[in-house]
Amino acid sequence: MTLLSLTSLFFAMVFLAAIPSMSVLTVVARSLSSGFWHASVTALGIVTGDVIFILLAVYGLSVVATNIGSVFAVIKGLSGLYLLTLGIALWRVNPAAITIRQVSQSSWLSSFLSGLLITLGDQKAILFYVGFLPAFVDLSTLTITDTCAIIGIAIIAVGGVKVFYGYIAGSAKVLLQNPRVNQIIYRVAGSITVVTGLYLVVQAIPS
Repeated sequence: MTLLSLTSLFFAMVFLAAIPSMSVLTVVARSLSSGFWHASVTALGIVTGDVIFILLAVYGLSVVATNIGSVFAVIKGLSGLYLLTLGIALWRVNPAAITIRQVSQSSWLSSFLSGLLITLGDQKAILFYVGFLPAFVDLSTLTITDTCAIIGIAIIAVGGVKVFYGYIAGSAKVLLQNPRVNQIIYRVAGSITVVTGLYLVVQAIPS
């Protein structure tokens, strides 16, 4: 992996992790109701779920890439189409104001599990990583060091964004209720997703 691909992957994850979502709202709600550290533990649970999906995507697809090159090209093409569809959907979103519901005090384990289960319960997450990672790395040539670098990027990018949301929970409550701000975030994320999808589709076309 090159420094450019690592940097691109980092910023793409940051933008996509910043999309207002159930995970963001859960982190903010934990911060508002139980404090910053509970929000941080919830973010840790979210990142743990992402790491699990990354490992499944990396090692599952690397086997396919190594042994069945033509099938892998089809997978990349289908993944690219999926990301194009997702990106267009993000562009077309007309965000309404988001209401943040406060939750009661909870244990550290409850905070962690809430983040982990939200991620693992998202059926689109694994499909997203399957389509997203090949745009930045060649899965068939990944080393253990490369995989550790990807996981490190996810921890810093995704975890950092979620913790930041928890830290600014007081002002984020107002920020996230602004439809205009939400629209800008969705369109930036949609643009990144569309470009990634186009890149995969082009790569899948036989030369």
